[in-house]
Amino acid sequence: MIDISESVMQFLLGFIVVAPLVGAAAALLPAPPGLRGSSPDQAVLRHGVTVTGAILLAAAVLALGFDHDQPSKMQATTDISWIAALDVRIHLGIDGISLPLLVLTALLTFLCALYSYFNMPAGPSPKAFVALLLVLESGTLATFAVLDLLLFFLAFEMVLIPMYFLIARWGGEERQPAAWKFILYTLLGSVVMLLGLLLIGLKAGTFDMVALATDNGRGLTTSVQVIAVLAIGLGLAVKTPMWPLHTWLPDAHTAAPTVGSVLLAGVLLKMGTYGFVRIVLPVAPDGMRTFAPYLAAFAAVGIVYGSLACLALARSGSGGDLKRLIAYSSVGHMGFVLLGIATMTPTGVNGALFANIAHGLITGLLFFLVGAVKDRYGTADLDTLAGATGAALYGRAPRLGGLLAFAAVASLGLPGLAGFWGEMLALFGAFDPADGLSRPAFLTFMSIGAFGTLLTAAYLLVVVRRVCMGGRLPEALDEQRPEPVADVRAYEFAAWSPLVALTVIAGLWPAVLLGLTDPAVQKLLSGGKS
Repeated sequence: MIDISESVMQFLLGFIVVAPLVGAAAALLPAPPGLRGSSPDQAVLRHGVTVTGAILLAAAVLALGFDHDQPSKMQATTDISWIAALDVRIHLGIDGISLPLLVLTALLTFLCALYSYFNMPAGPSPKAFVALLLVLESGTLATFAVLDLLLFFLAFEMVLIPMYFLIARWGGEERQPAAWKFILYTLLGSVVMLLGLLLIGLKAGTFDMVALATDNGRGLTTSVQVIAVLAIGLGLAVKTPMWPLHTWLPDAHTAAPTVGSVLLAGVLLKMGTYGFVRIVLPVAPDGMRTFAPYLAAFAAVGIVYGSLACLALARSGSGGDLKRLIAYSSVGHMGFVLLGIATMTPTGVNGALFANIAHGLITGLLFFLVGAVKDRYGTADLDTLAGATGAALYGRAPRLGGLLAFAAVASLGLPGLAGFWGEMLALFGAFDPADGLSRPAFLTFMSIGAFGTLLTAAYLLVVVRRVCMGGRLPEALDEQRPEPVADVRAYEFAAWSPLVALTVIAGLWPAVLLGLTDPAVQKLLSGGKS
């Protein structure tokens, strides 16, 4: 780690949040003559790579300058009065909970910009595409950096419009209905969430998230906490997405362009679970304790439901779409995150935060790979890919097939890869939930979740068998086997290899992440005491 002054840390965090907005505005301007390259389109795509690369570099320096001996302490803090009448402040800061999500967001957005430079999705002008990508990055980074409830809400909402247009303008079939479904679900959930945030702020006399977490609900009556958790929890549950509020997700993923799916799964879903950990758990613990068993029950059902839906899509003859299958798998994986949060224990919450990062890495990689398969074959239909003239990736594009198999086994939670630790810690947390929660109920939820891991392994292995091995040809047609297709290209390798490497590192060395999150989680759950 490196020694960086607090003022430089403050500048870096402010730069990370604001620079994408400046970059988005610049993307809409004509390119200077010396930077146009072979075409204006190439210039603006290069601009997107440059800006997101600078954000990633700043995030990496911020992570290196972070005091890893005090991860529970808010660092790089800026606190400026904004709306004095409401005591709304521009309050920024990071701790061991938000730092990994900040770096993950910067990394995935850069990789998406790099991928788009070489493989721009079909649609309108790249200028608008790059500008929307940067606005989306700014809103997501701000969500993980702000420490004021109303600023959190504004950042939370800021990502909706760019994601809507990314789906509606650059998506595939059925993109318009999918985009409308996405924005209507999330907007309705957000309206209810805003009411809960206002209730907490007005009753407690402050919107400052650090002060509210330190107070630990002592300034709020139990009834206020219950109402606030119900309202805020609904809005966060839609974004997570929690069963049965998940129905917008499969349509959005199926219609979205590849980079849209990567950011939706890798980053946007994390905003909901982050809100549970940063706001609901420390600010309204009594209200959370009331709803925790119900949250855990919905999470357990979501784990099994998502897996069963994936099994149905993977079945031969079902006409299942591979992108849709990965989307339903997210419902199951985010169920483990919600189960860990519902235990209200350090073990469970640490597991949830670890599973958040692991899901962002692995599912981001999966959507990149499925996008590559669809580009090569013109379809993501599983029956077509598994047919006699279908994918058979091991024979036709062995590196692509190997990467898809790697991502699948990482997603099913193979020990030694990132997907394992979060799910196991969430289940361990359910084995011994917090005081005041029914242990028999949580043991039941733990058993359901453990059964869900078996179902997850089942559908992912079916997908690997069908897509990577393909259909079996009759011997008479042996000489008519399909020709090889393009294997992993150089730009694809550049975009995917960081995700592969981090999946392995997080799986073999989980203490790197848990060492950051655990002290911060302990502090949140103990009412602001380190």
